[in-house]
Amino acid sequence: MVDIERAPSDDPAAALTAQVHHLERALVTRDVIGQAKGILMERFRIAADDAFENLRRASQHTNRKVYSLAEELTATGQWPPPGSVPEPPDPATSSA
Repeated sequence: MVDIERAPSDDPAAALTAQVHHLERALVTRDVIGQAKGILMERFRIAADDAFENLRRASQHTNRKVYSLAEELTATGQWPPPGSVPEPPDPATSSA
């Protein structure tokens, strides 16, 4: 939370405006990531935590922000993203 008393500009209104902007951006980001998780959950029949893990892993392998990948997935439906490591086979569904 922004400390209004110690804002760099010493302007409480500017500090509050910056805080509101930050919170609005966080809400948008959270919504897009949630939509992407939902797409992955439905497509691969996985839990929410597993869907986020897929996003996180792809983020690390492609050196892109989770939000950027989520935004691309919701816009294009493409998964996995170009340059990411393929998912390992699920042991429960693979044949021995």
